Amino acid sequence: MADYQLRGVHGQTVAALAGRILSGDLPEGATLDLMALREELDVSLTALREALKVLSAKGLVDARQKRGTFVRPKAFWNMFDVDVMRWRSAGPPDMDLLENLTEVRSVIEPAAARMAAERATDDDLADMTAALDRMADASDDAVEADLEFHRALFGATHNQLLMEMQRVLANGLAMRDKVVHGAEADDPVPSHRKVLDAIRDQDAIGAERAMRDLLDKANEDFARIAEGARTTKKPRRAG
Repeated sequence: MADYQLRGVHGQTVAALAGRILSGDLPEGATLDLMALREELDVSLTALREALKVLSAKGLVDARQKRGTFVRPKAFWNMFDVDVMRWRSAGPPDMDLLENLTEVRSVIEPAAARMAAERATDDDLADMTAALDRMADASDDAVEADLEFHRALFGATHNQLLMEMQRVLANGLAMRDKVVHGAEADDPVPSHRKVLDAIRDQDAIGAERAMRDLLDKANEDFARIAEGARTTKKPRRAG
C-alpha cells in the first residue's frame, strides 16, 4: 500500500493514466495504443512503459502477447492501495466508493474506538482533543480537522495494521467530508466529543457505542444530502 509520490514526468504520467482508467475514459478491457498515448502525453516510450509498470503493480493494467497492454476489469484493481484510493477520490464524488466506505467504516471504526479506550496514552488524548478543538473552530478547515481526529483515534489503537488501514480510508473519507461539510449538516462536534470522552474515561464499551452512534448520524447526513442532490438535478431534455 505504498504511497506513490507524484514527482516529475514519471509521476505525472502515472497520475494521468490512472485518472483516465479510474474515470472510465480508458474503459475496462480497452487495449492501449502506446504510440498514441506517448504522443498525447508527450513522453518517451520508456517513460510510458515505466508508468504502466506502476499501474500494473496496482492491478489497473496488464499485458499479454498478441493483445498488448490493456485495462484490467475493476475486480482486479487493488482498492486498498493508497494511490488507487487517492486517485478515485480526486474526481467527482464516487457513490459506489462512498457506499463501500460507509460499510467498511461501520465494521472497523467502532472496534478501533473500543481498542483506543483500552490503549490511548496522554499524547493520543491530546492529539484527539486538538483535532476536536479545530473541528469546533468555525474558521478552521473542518474536513482536515475531521481527518485529524480519526487519524489520532486510529493511532491510539497502537495497532500498525489499523493505522495503515486509516491511511487507505482517509482519501475516501476526505471526499465524503467535502460533500457533507459543503452542504447543510448537523454539527459534528458533539458526536465526536462523546467518542473522545468515552476513550478518556477508558470506557471501551461506551467508546464503541459512541462511535456507532457517530457513524449512524454521519450516514444519515450523507444520505439526506445525496438524496437532495439527486432531486435537485434537472432532467436533461431530449433533442
